[in-house]
Amino acid sequence: MTRQAPLALAFPLRGSQLIEASAGTGKTFTISALYLRLVLGHGGELAGFGRELLPPQILVVTFTDAATKELRERIRTRLAEAARFFRDETAAPDALIAELRDQFAAEQWPGCASRLDIAAQWMDEAAVSTIHSWCQRMLREHAFDSGSLFTQTLETDHSDLLGEVLRDYWRLFCYPMQGDALNWVRTNWGGPAALLPRVRALFGSEREVDAEQTPAQLIEACLLERRA
Repeated sequence: MTRQAPLALAFPLRGSQLIEASAGTGKTFTISALYLRLVLGHGGELAGFGRELLPPQILVVTFTDAATKELRERIRTRLAEAARFFRDETAAPDALIAELRDQFAAEQWPGCASRLDIAAQWMDEAAVSTIHSWCQRMLREHAFDSGSLFTQTLETDHSDLLGEVLRDYWRLFCYPMQGDALNWVRTNWGGPAALLPRVRALFGSEREVDAEQTPAQLIEACLLERRA
């Protein structure tokens, strides 16, 4: 019976591919293995990228700054470990790297080790970043094409901006209220700070709103429906 190659070594490196995995299932391990393969030009015509790559040519994105730092260091470590193993300086770090080396002819090992070493030393220039920081970088580098400003500020916490919007909303719509609408707002909302958590809970949801009615009119209409 033919032994099936691990997913990380058989996974195609060209076209659009998808790996779905839950937490703690070895995503970082798999990503670092794919990175090694791209550096070495592994995979041939069917599963390979088509040429050898270096860190500035490989884009890796993740969700948080902490995950970015961890991923960069894990990849650097794997590259250095693989380079030493390809030179026969150490034992195989794991079975996957051992199988990866076996798929290259012995006379290619020194060249592979050299590429892995260069890639490990070049990891400070690697394109490993969060999704939002990568988008910001692209907008900055292609400002003319994207029609964006050359200097932009990346805001990852919108609490201050949302608070400012709520205060503007309060001044515009709540200050002029009178009667039942004002009493309802005082009882249920209190103020902009108390309204903030409720507004956050509405993000991502869609509601049909009559744009011709003011908030006071909408509140009064709801109160009348309850009394009816």
